[in-house]
Amino acid sequence: MLRVAFWLTALLFIPLGLYLYFLPPDVASLVGVAPLWLARAAGALVFAWGAFQVAASFAPDRVKIGGLVGGHLLLVAALVPAALRGGDALPAPVRTSMLVVSGVLTVLAVLGLLGAPSRRGRL
Repeated sequence: MLRVAFWLTALLFIPLGLYLYFLPPDVASLVGVAPLWLARAAGALVFAWGAFQVAASFAPDRVKIGGLVGGHLLLVAALVPAALRGGDALPAPVRTSMLVVSGVLTVLAVLGLLGAPSRRGRL
């Protein structure tokens, strides 16, 4: 179950990072990203986080699980207020997708916590 949380996270972040990195200029202007290098830097960071999740799934320990859960909950804490306060500024499909991604990340964080290896097995 723990490896599933890592792999599903990677399946979410790797394509998103690649899309942001190779964001076409016309889409960037439509979304409102003024400096294109900012979208590329964010895409590289998101892609690196997804690649780290793939690598961490092969040997999960308490530190990697803490990174998974902490990263997910920080992202949820950033997405939910933006989606709820967006009001008329965000189109309804964008707001809905932000809330769905937040829900998926919350579920994956809970799966990571529940799948954490116990200390009793190593005594």
